[in-house]
Amino acid sequence: MTEAAARSRRGRGGGGAARRAERSAVSVETARFIERKIPNFEILSEEALEIIEWNAETVLEEIGVNFVQNPAALDRWRQAGADVSGERVRIPRGLARRLCSTAPASFTQHARNPARNVEIGGRNLVLAPVYGPPFVHDMENGRRYATIEDFRNFVRLGYMSKWLHHSGGTVCEPTDIAVNKRHLDMLLAHMTLSDKPFMGSVTEPSRAQDSVEMASILFGTEFVQQNTVMTSLINVNSPMTFDDVMMGSLEVYAANNQACILSPFIVGGAMAPTTVAGTLTQVLAEVLAGIAYAQLVRVGAPVIAGAFVTSIDMNSGAPTFGTPEAAHITYGAGQLARRLGLPYRSAGAFTGSKLPDAQAGYETANSLNMGLLAGVNFMLHACGWLEGGLVSSYEKFVMDADQLGVLHHLARGVQIDENGQAMDAIREVGPGGHYLGCAHTQANFKTAFWRSDLLDYKPYETWAEEGGRDTMALANARMKKLLADYQQPEIDPAVDEALGAYVARRKSEMPDAFG
Repeated sequence: MTEAAARSRRGRGGGGAARRAERSAVSVETARFIERKIPNFEILSEEALEIIEWNAETVLEEIGVNFVQNPAALDRWRQAGADVSGERVRIPRGLARRLCSTAPASFTQHARNPARNVEIGGRNLVLAPVYGPPFVHDMENGRRYATIEDFRNFVRLGYMSKWLHHSGGTVCEPTDIAVNKRHLDMLLAHMTLSDKPFMGSVTEPSRAQDSVEMASILFGTEFVQQNTVMTSLINVNSPMTFDDVMMGSLEVYAANNQACILSPFIVGGAMAPTTVAGTLTQVLAEVLAGIAYAQLVRVGAPVIAGAFVTSIDMNSGAPTFGTPEAAHITYGAGQLARRLGLPYRSAGAFTGSKLPDAQAGYETANSLNMGLLAGVNFMLHACGWLEGGLVSSYEKFVMDADQLGVLHHLARGVQIDENGQAMDAIREVGPGGHYLGCAHTQANFKTAFWRSDLLDYKPYETWAEEGGRDTMALANARMKKLLADYQQPEIDPAVDEALGAYVARRKSEMPDAFG
């Protein structure tokens, strides 16, 4: 059949079948990273920003920060002009900020599929999945320790999720593999089961080096040295302590031109003051010190200023999420990061709930929307987070990933071009008419409104006949369909073989360690 004949046939009534086929086709489309066309929400005045910046520099100069069990770091700081006493580093006013000025305002993280490269910084927002939980949860099996097969499943779900731009890092902790070897299997999964960007290991400097070497197999050594192919998470041990494990990993990545998220881990009232301004002061001091140190390792090393912030329930001691105080800090930290001229990491699909229930929905919606409006450039934990980060939830991963589409559409802002004004539609319909059949609606209906791939909008009778499923049940069914539809992206067989050989060799070189 010729193309013209096919078009003619569709025009005579084949269109319904074509549309049904289009809806049922397996899709691994990934939306481009978000480019905001809406303003950031700025909560702090110029005076407040200047006070916090002054106080942060005072913290660095008078109180200082600790670089523990890291003589090389102390030597670098001493040579840079800091006052080093034991493991305490006091940084003269202005020094850390001057060092931070050599870090790039934005950078490209390359994926093995160039169509999935992401730009981190500026007006952009890159979404990455949950990171770090030792447990997983699903409807059938409940809460349990994560395995490597769970890890691979989450990588597959991330690859299949349209609105997720990044494969992430430790999407769950595979406890069935030795601690000193599991990073190899996790990296292999990200590199072979997905072609989206990914994160490296930070749990020990040698594991960061493994990440660089495996990335060099995947991309080529020269390419890795000249381009950023990993963005990895370096947490500060708040308050104001930089340990040798995290800093050792940062040293490896910075030396190899790979990006690090320098992120204080703050539970307000426990690891920082109870006040917003006090917490922002500490966050900024820690970010300045950590990013400045990355620049001492390698001038121009790509970095992201991070702020992971929760408050604490003063009755139970448990962290809380989706709270107004966390929002205030996230908004304010975004302003401070922009004044530094650095990309910003914060927010996520946060909740303290044990199930993907109403509490999870409220807290997650608060956290996701806060991240969009705060000007976040890299959002880790954008889907799958449950129980305060202890659990990666299969169903919530799917629920959150669906809702990330809302962020994409909100970020577009209001279109005011000729089509957006819709004057032709208003003229055509006139008083008392309706817009369902007008030319403008026919031209725009496929793309005019965000459409959930998960939520139920059917009439009550239809919903009841189909089993009266709640959102968790719908997400469970969609999760199973996505995994059933998954098709591994193509990879050069020689590269695949070389990666497998590297993992096998490194595992053979050391005994298992589970401590």
